Amino acid sequence: MVLDKIALLLTIIGAINWGLIGIFQFDLVSYIFGGQGALFSRIIYTLVGAAGLWCISLLFRDSDVVKE
Repeated sequence: MVLDKIALLLTIIGAINWGLIGIFQFDLVSYIFGGQGALFSRIIYTLVGAAGLWCISLLFRDSDVVKE
């Protein structure tokens, strides 16, 4: 499903950003989009958070792969 892949991609971006914050104290999202309080940065943070919540549903889905 396309929404699953988008959510996973956003979650990976968020994880990389948190890794950079933890290791280097560098917030890449705020650096690119003008600070933590900038509107676009807040939109990105919100999308990453929503994607993380969406990815919770992936834990509870059946992982049956249909072979053609």
